[in-house]
Amino acid sequence: MGLPNIEILFKTVASNAIERGDRGLVALILKDAAAATLTNPIKMTSIGDIPAALSDENKGHIERAFMGYQNPPKQVIAYVIAADAKDYTKAQTALEAIKWDYIAVPQITTDEVTAFAQWIKDCRDTKGLKVKAILPNCTADHEGIINFATDDVRVGDTTYTAAQYCSRIAGLIAGTPLSMSATYAVLPEVDDVPHHTKNEFDALVDAGKFVLMNDGEKVKAARAVNSLVTTTQSKGSDFKKIKIVDIMDLLYSDIRKTTEDNYIGKVANNYDNKCILITAINSYLQELENELLLDKGKNDVGIDVDAQKAYLKAKGENVDSLKEQDIKEANTGSNVYLAGNIKILDAMEDLALNLYI
Repeated sequence: MGLPNIEILFKTVASNAIERGDRGLVALILKDAAAATLTNPIKMTSIGDIPAALSDENKGHIERAFMGYQNPPKQVIAYVIAADAKDYTKAQTALEAIKWDYIAVPQITTDEVTAFAQWIKDCRDTKGLKVKAILPNCTADHEGIINFATDDVRVGDTTYTAAQYCSRIAGLIAGTPLSMSATYAVLPEVDDVPHHTKNEFDALVDAGKFVLMNDGEKVKAARAVNSLVTTTQSKGSDFKKIKIVDIMDLLYSDIRKTTEDNYIGKVANNYDNKCILITAINSYLQELENELLLDKGKNDVGIDVDAQKAYLKAKGENVDSLKEQDIKEANTGSNVYLAGNIKILDAMEDLALNLYI
């Protein structure tokens, strides 16, 4: 009786969610004169793995990515292209076949940012690759783009542009546990950044900008938001938060990969097998509840009766004469129609404290 083992697989994937979220994967595209001597992609688990042939500038980008936050990234993956490369197409094509979570391109120019952001949008919206990019001063209005908008980041005697510090932000976000937010994450190496009033910071955040702030004692991230500004019925305000989108991406990737690897194309598409799949996915959601990523008791998946009804109607069947259970048990060819609800737990970010004497 092997089929129900998919439930165990889903539970195992879910139980590893915190570990995977604690230590994400960062990709970097670097331009370097030594590109021809290196074999891409370069996968590094610590700064000790940085190739000696790279320029000091590029070594610095990788080292900053490894600084992380609560944890360093599990891995930094560098794809090195020629210093005079005209575009990032070759690197992008190769990276589409590699697992990573966040990407930064420290040497990207202002006129290259929009096209790069469009690639990320295409990866997420049409290719099923739930990846994110940290891009400098990029008003992409999309949950897959973190618009890092702090220039003049002073570290010791060196002042960095937003582009040059994007690898640091990628590592910081990738090193933030899924149970936490990068809001107010401290960057201890930074001495100062441009100062703003509270109202100015509020306006920057509302404009979808990830910025750094000096609170008088330390430099830290302001609110951990992505570049999404325009909300719709399908993308509400929750989609503006990096933490929420990370968990959404985790759900999508885990369910899709586990189902494709162990279920789709391998079993008959009858009602019993659909129920087994539903049970397995709900077990996965319950495990994420236990990990405090989802709100307890508010997450479930079942057969999408409306979608099944539409499928049967398109096939010429009189659905009005069918009971709901008949619709659930109906033959839907190779299609599996499921629907459900999830409630992702946010991190504490807004405190209201009223003290009365």
